[in-house]
Amino acid sequence: MSEAVIRMSGIRKSYKMGENILNVLKGISLTVREGEFLAVLGPSGSGKSTLMNIAGCMDSFDDGEFYLSGLAVHNMSDGMLTDVRNNYIGFIFQKYHLIAKYNILRNVMMPLLLRGYSSKEAEAAARKHLEQLGMGDRIEHKPNELSGGQQQRAAIARALVGNPKLLLADEPTGALDSATGKEVLNLFRELNNKGHTIVMITHDLSVAQNAGRIVRIVDGELFEE
Repeated sequence: MSEAVIRMSGIRKSYKMGENILNVLKGISLTVREGEFLAVLGPSGSGKSTLMNIAGCMDSFDDGEFYLSGLAVHNMSDGMLTDVRNNYIGFIFQKYHLIAKYNILRNVMMPLLLRGYSSKEAEAAARKHLEQLGMGDRIEHKPNELSGGQQQRAAIARALVGNPKLLLADEPTGALDSATGKEVLNLFRELNNKGHTIVMITHDLSVAQNAGRIVRIVDGELFEE
C-alpha cells in the first residue's frame, strides 16, 4: 500500500466569537495516500478552508493528530511548520498570488530561492516546469500581461518547482471561465497520472468530479462519497 501523505485523526478547531465558541472542525479524520487526487467538497462556511489551512500547515488546531508524510505536525513549532510548508507542499490558489512586479520566470523561481538554491539552479528548474506547462514563450511576461488561464499555469509551475509531496489547490478554477477551467482540471488529471498527490478544495460538484475520490465536508464533519 502506498504511503499516507496526509493522516489526520480527530482534528478539532474552534474560534471564540465574543461570548460564544464556534466549532469549525468537529473531529475530522482523513487519510490521503501518495498518488491520490482527492476533492474536498463543501459549501461556504462548511469548514473546508479551515481544513485546507491545517493541511497546508498554515493554521493550528485544538485537538487531534496530523501526520504529513510521516512527520508529526501536531508536535511542531512555528519554525518547523514553515520548513514543512516550504519543502513538502505546493499551493495553488484561486487568485494565483503571483507577484506583480516580477516576470513569470522570477515568480516560479521564488520558492527555490527561498530554500537557498542558486539563481542558476532556480532558473533552470523554473524554465523546465514552465516549458512543460506550455508557458515557455511567456517567461518574460509579468502577470498582468497574461490571461487568467496562463496565470494559473504559472502558479501551478510555481507549486511544482520544488517537487512537493502534496499539491493543495483551493478553488483553482474559481476565477476562470468554464473552458479555461476545464483546461486547468485536465492539467490536474495529467499531473495526477504522473504520480502527483493532489487535494483540491471546491464548492462545485462538477469540479470535484474530476478527482479520483470525493469527500464532503458539512458543518465541520467529513463524509466519504
